[in-house]
Amino acid sequence: MAAPCPDPSLERHFKGHRDAVTCVDFSLNMKQLASGSMDSCLMVWHMKPQSRAYRFTGHKDAVTCVNFSPSGHLLASGSRDKTVRIWVPNVKGESTVFRAHTATVRSVHFCSDGQSLVTASDDKTVKVWSTHRQKFLFSLSQHINWVRCAKFSPDGRLIVSASDDKTVKLWDKNSRECVHSYCEHGGFVTYVDFHPSGTCIAAAGMDNTVKVWDVRTHRLLQHYQLHSAAVNALSFHPSGNYLITASSDSTLKILDLMEGRLLYTLHGHQGPATTVAFSRTGEYFASGGSDEQVMVWKSNFDVDYGEVLKVQRPPATLASSAENLPAVDFPIPPGRGKSLESVQSQPPEPVSLPQTLTSTLEHIVGQLDVLTQTVSILEQRLTLTEDKLKQCLENQQLIMQRTTP
Repeated sequence: MAAPCPDPSLERHFKGHRDAVTCVDFSLNMKQLASGSMDSCLMVWHMKPQSRAYRFTGHKDAVTCVNFSPSGHLLASGSRDKTVRIWVPNVKGESTVFRAHTATVRSVHFCSDGQSLVTASDDKTVKVWSTHRQKFLFSLSQHINWVRCAKFSPDGRLIVSASDDKTVKLWDKNSRECVHSYCEHGGFVTYVDFHPSGTCIAAAGMDNTVKVWDVRTHRLLQHYQLHSAAVNALSFHPSGNYLITASSDSTLKILDLMEGRLLYTLHGHQGPATTVAFSRTGEYFASGGSDEQVMVWKSNFDVDYGEVLKVQRPPATLASSAENLPAVDFPIPPGRGKSLESVQSQPPEPVSLPQTLTSTLEHIVGQLDVLTQTVSILEQRLTLTEDKLKQCLENQQLIMQRTTP
């Protein structure tokens, strides 16, 4: 009999923020972990032991959200100062800044091709931008209260948004139409994300619940009421089999989506756990809290991490006899998920490119990211220099006028 896999374990914790941590995200290669905080700073931590962290300052108010570009060469952050900054996450920590919204920016997320960025704000809008020029493309504005979160689907064709108007909205990126509104939450919806297969979404709420919907049939697939306070964030494991949640009850919970049940409850943070995210392979996850701590955990799931990105099964659906079941936290009887697996439509196997070609292409994309960002920074500096020169000439003219008899 195979030995059971060990429980998730705390690998290390990072101290450096001076106020509550609001957001965390891993870079693609797992070398960096970014976190934002109410202290207006962005920290980039190095996963290699004894490496110094970068502290990026620029935002004038709390940093609310952070996301690495797919290549890992750029980092976007949003803030209560109404701006979005795009950083080159190296020792210089240079960034370009743009006024994205007329109120707090709550969420930033890169599309899987890295070409566009979606932002959500307290001004009730969701906006889409081109990454390299920070050019505004279009706005989605049907929410009637603050929008807490907006994410692209894995294929980039859909956008999902969560709002304090108690709805989750699904949008078609090309037509810019709202495809569906999910209205089953009993309170503000704090966070939403797509399953790695793109077939369903999970949303977290102030009503202490997590709900999973099918984006094709719009049916509620799963409903969890496990936390005793608001659920602030969630993250799907890249295999699509697990979901992790962070709550104001100070716990993190790991759910087995195939079985529809709670696997682990983790107590690490003192006070609310505000954010959580799996690494891109799922081998680790990071959490942040109002205790100013960033924690990195080893998942220790019984999973081959090299194969993990090929799995991506949608979670089990509710049993057809669910209406006859008692009202419990897990509407799926144990094992039900696995028996349904064979009837779920499997996503196509990814086309495998030779490793050398893949890494070369990734490197080229990364270099292009950095180049466009550098040009953007140079443009900003040039404008600044021109403005200063103009001011100097005007001051000189004034002095000349005063001294001329």
